[in-house]
Amino acid sequence: MRYFDYLTQEQETSLFYSPPVSFNHTTSKELLAYAVGAALYMPATRSTVAEDILKLRAAGLVTVIIDLEDAIGDGEVDYAEESVVRHLSFLSAYAENEPDPRNSLPLLFIRVRNPEQLQKLIFRLGSFITMLTGFVFPKFSVDNGVEYFEAIADYNSSRGYLAPVLYGMPILESAPIIYRETRTDSLLAIRNLLGDYRDYVLNVRIGATDFSSLFGLRRSPDISIYDLMPIRDCISDIINVFGRVEEGYVISGPVWEYFAGKRQQGLRPQLRQTAFEDAFGRQGREMQRNYNSSAMDGLIREVILDKENGIVGKTIIHPSHLRPVQAMYTVMHEEYVDALSIVESNDGSRGVFKSEYYNKMNEIKPHLNWARRILLRSQIYGVLHEQQHFTLLLPENEYTHV
Repeated sequence: MRYFDYLTQEQETSLFYSPPVSFNHTTSKELLAYAVGAALYMPATRSTVAEDILKLRAAGLVTVIIDLEDAIGDGEVDYAEESVVRHLSFLSAYAENEPDPRNSLPLLFIRVRNPEQLQKLIFRLGSFITMLTGFVFPKFSVDNGVEYFEAIADYNSSRGYLAPVLYGMPILESAPIIYRETRTDSLLAIRNLLGDYRDYVLNVRIGATDFSSLFGLRRSPDISIYDLMPIRDCISDIINVFGRVEEGYVISGPVWEYFAGKRQQGLRPQLRQTAFEDAFGRQGREMQRNYNSSAMDGLIREVILDKENGIVGKTIIHPSHLRPVQAMYTVMHEEYVDALSIVESNDGSRGVFKSEYYNKMNEIKPHLNWARRILLRSQIYGVLHEQQHFTLLLPENEYTHV
């Protein structure tokens, strides 16, 4: 699969200086970690999960997390597990009869409730497990983390030669992580644990909704998660521990839980009209109003803050979030030429030079790690032409119309 493969060849050529590369769940971990992107949660108990995945795949869906945890009731667990098998059976039959690789299945994950359920599903899914990219581990801690990753490691050590690697994605969302008096010890202990299973850790995910719950907080659509001070401080420490270049982890951003509905009364939307007007002319102003009224303004502002803090990807709970999040991770032409020139100049011949855009200083040693991350992101999400903007990749009507 490939990001933005719903575009026509003409549209892709006009938008991208360097188009996204193709990938699947057998792609190298370094690239696959960036490819997770906007991960759409679906309750396992929804009867149309498989059909919805195929429908949304045509509209740009790349990553799905089938949820067996908070999205279902405690009395629905057995039914939900049976439903997972049915969904994967349906998708397996589709994949066997679909010759066009452009219609390949998204990256599939299952969020389990506990290590016991993980072990049970690995056995119960049988051959269907090769369809999965991995499992998601909620409320991850040093108390349950070894059991989670030992189950993953055991599977990988015994899997068939041609079977893809199965990954784990821990969610940091428990009280010992958010509470100040235990945070540092908890984060460092989890880092040490993950270091023992580094080959199988695809993303480190932030569960800000559970964090907020511990303080009785819920942000409004006018407020970024970074404006809630206890959550902001914790995210800062998570990035400090896991976002260091030498750690090599990709951190995924917390969920944005608002979508289109009755217009919210609150602060004036802050999303700039200019970007939409530059991309779409006079029609852009109306498009911008549509996004503001459907809480897209807050989503876009939060993704900007995610990116600036080194976060790649985001948990999403509504299909209308897919394209905005994906589009914003495209690489601007200016970013790309800066990054490429920094990496190519890393031969000791000079230490600093003026950017190709003549608007900044590129200093090789301090900017090298940033440049390498930009080039990785550019492979997955592509590089836009000079003067092109992410708004050109947004839908006009929700998520189904290009």
